[in-house]
Amino acid sequence: MPDTVSPQRLQSVEIDETSLAAASRDVEHERQVAIFDLLEENLFAPEGAAGGPYDLRLSLVEGRLVMDITGPDYARRHMLSLSPFRTIVRDYFMICESYFTAIRQSTPSQIEALDMGRRGLHDEGSRLLRERLSGKVETDHDTARRLFTLICALHRRPTTT
Repeated sequence: MPDTVSPQRLQSVEIDETSLAAASRDVEHERQVAIFDLLEENLFAPEGAAGGPYDLRLSLVEGRLVMDITGPDYARRHMLSLSPFRTIVRDYFMICESYFTAIRQSTPSQIEALDMGRRGLHDEGSRLLRERLSGKVETDHDTARRLFTLICALHRRPTTT
């Protein structure tokens, strides 16, 4: 790992809680973990920016992900339709639920198969996100995966039990 931290990175991520449904304690924890993982290591280079680090504020407005990005001499808002993500996010939640159920009651080979499917959907979501951000923000594969995790956490609704 290099001794210097790249300026092409996110230094903070804030979620506009007023644009989201009320979150349970578990959902809020999931969002905070996703943010922590994203900030731990990332490559985030907005098009036309001279250099960061950057602050990212996420909100949901009329079915769109709003990304307010600010940094030294840089401020932009990007809006991404979430429609292309709906199927992947739904399938990802379903396979995650099956995976966590399998951990308690299935064979190792069944768990491994579900885990491979889960990772495959996660990769598909991160590829789609990189495509949707093309020309707006450059990210590496790992950063796109972490951002996709956060998008999933934003979609997660509290479960009623």
